[in-house]
Amino acid sequence: MKADERRAAMMALLMERGAASVEELSQRFRISKMTVHRDLDELEASGQLRKVRGGASVQSSAMFQADFRYRQKIAAGEKARIAAAAAAFIEPGMTLMIDDSSTAANLATHLPQRLPLTVISNNLSVISELAGVAGIELMALGGQYSRKFNGFFGLLTEDALRGLRADISFISASAIYQGEAFHQDPEVVQTKRLIVKGAERRVLLADHTKFGRPGLHFLTGLETFSAVLTGDELDAAQRAVLTEKGVSLHCIAA
Repeated sequence: MKADERRAAMMALLMERGAASVEELSQRFRISKMTVHRDLDELEASGQLRKVRGGASVQSSAMFQADFRYRQKIAAGEKARIAAAAAAFIEPGMTLMIDDSSTAANLATHLPQRLPLTVISNNLSVISELAGVAGIELMALGGQYSRKFNGFFGLLTEDALRGLRADISFISASAIYQGEAFHQDPEVVQTKRLIVKGAERRVLLADHTKFGRPGLHFLTGLETFSAVLTGDELDAAQRAVLTEKGVSLHCIAA
């Protein structure tokens, strides 16, 4: 097996399990531990994983955001409920902005029931699902494609957003702590800030696993949002913190 094929297979394994040890990878691919370390170094340098003691992980941390493919699997049922609840904020004739998040991607399935709409997005899943749907004017934000985030970012994306306005935006954050939203990637943060700034109303979509842990880069305070939608899996302590800060919190029941 060639090195590129082996690294792709390693990533497929990590996407399935979340983490793996050097010992396990060595045995699985019948290579030396030194070769495993070299492969992991290459994958870490490209931002696909993070090395941890004794192995590697694709799970999010304060300084690392998980790959879109892995995030799609986490709290999938809760994310679907959140997206269904978010759709209630949408009325025919609105212009929407939808960010790159895996939670917001679920929103696309509900939009054909609320036509006509104008949808602005850098999320490839949203763009792919809505392309060609009658009654939806789709504005796909150009830029540099990120496989990790399954979306478009960079100067072209940011320049486009600065010239657009929407009635409502739907975004997510990878970490929420003490009433503030964070993300690990500075380029993603910049795009999300412009999506927040470009809408009259903003709705934050975040499953319960995002709460109670900080991220590297500050995005915005939760008071910015008209509503914060999460699942009723969110524990009482986190709810109390947000309620005390006056956050409009909606915990969506299963």
